[in-house]
Amino acid sequence: MIPYGKHYLDEDDIAAVTEVLRSGWITQGPKIPELESVVASYVESKFAVAVSSGTTALHLAYLAAGLDAESKVVTSNNTFVASANCVRYGGGTPIFCDIDPHTLNLSPDCFEEIVRNEPNINGVIPVHFGGVPCDMEAISELAKKNGISVIEDASHAFGATYRDGSKVGNCKFSVMTVFSLHPVKGVTAGEGGIITTNSEEIYDHLLSLRSHGICKGNFDIPGISEPGDDLIYQEEAIEDGKLNPWYYEMQELGYNYRITDIQCALVLSQLNKLDRFLERRREIANLYDNLLEGVKHLTLTQTGSREFSSNHIYVIRIDYQAIGKSRAQVMRLLSAKGIGTQVHYIPVTRHPYYNNLGYDSSHYPESEKYYRQALTIPLYYGLTNEEVEDVVISLKEVLTQN
Repeated sequence: MIPYGKHYLDEDDIAAVTEVLRSGWITQGPKIPELESVVASYVESKFAVAVSSGTTALHLAYLAAGLDAESKVVTSNNTFVASANCVRYGGGTPIFCDIDPHTLNLSPDCFEEIVRNEPNINGVIPVHFGGVPCDMEAISELAKKNGISVIEDASHAFGATYRDGSKVGNCKFSVMTVFSLHPVKGVTAGEGGIITTNSEEIYDHLLSLRSHGICKGNFDIPGISEPGDDLIYQEEAIEDGKLNPWYYEMQELGYNYRITDIQCALVLSQLNKLDRFLERRREIANLYDNLLEGVKHLTLTQTGSREFSSNHIYVIRIDYQAIGKSRAQVMRLLSAKGIGTQVHYIPVTRHPYYNNLGYDSSHYPESEKYYRQALTIPLYYGLTNEEVEDVVISLKEVLTQN
């Protein structure tokens, strides 16, 4: 079976993890700040915070941006549910935006219409679907004019670049950017996430939220009192002008969203191969583009963005009615030929939870049209040219057979 996506591990990755297991630091050790420093340097942000998943990264970003239960936050209807769920975790209200039919990303025109018609929008979470960066110039400009916080969901887009060549994650258009380190993503920790930001205040807040809201260790961490500060536990905190070595304070409701040194060591090893991963994914996407061009009843997507994208997934659109087969039939026929496929995504507003909150998918026609036609076919680093050709041959057979 050729799966739609697959991680890649080599002996260097195994050795990196083994080294950590032998070091005595399984978690809360030196690999975490090392990974954060490497990621910040790569994307050219000032700070990075590693957490337990892309979903927890979104949740903490929501809170650190100052969004709360009164906030209304715009995000794409074509995304995994976590992009909207983080708003609900904070008690806020998601406002869904339709997509651009060419990029499959949040439509800036739709975003502008929402801002014009919906009062008091507090945030926007543009999703870089499939690894293709959103039109962040347009989104950021509109957000700044209206006092809207921007959090980029770049879960698909580690290594992607904006049109000016700078790296997604540098936060030139946003207060924070979130990455996922899930196994099918460009580099993996098994599970994990990264938040980047250029704000030291937000960075400090993320560190606190990541670990139960607890501050400890030294005066540089916000909240631990210096002599003379009027805090309840100051008498326990300070002795002879020094911070007592056991002392810590929980100053807000935080979470256990920490990542381990084991996971960080794996990512650090994977990052050494990132350029190679990105180049091969681009080669595969371009090969598909060439082999599938002109196939009847099949439409290519995101073809104008291969050089900027991380090419996380390869999505095609099929006119199932025209070929006389349902999507389920096509997927089963391909599976019988050893080809794994997937659908990215069921629009968020179609899920029962959001239906029960009163959302109506018919209000997002481009998302609906795309969803009815979407199919994700295999794309991952280890996929060979011969396997790509096998996928294309099998796909053409399924589309044309009676």
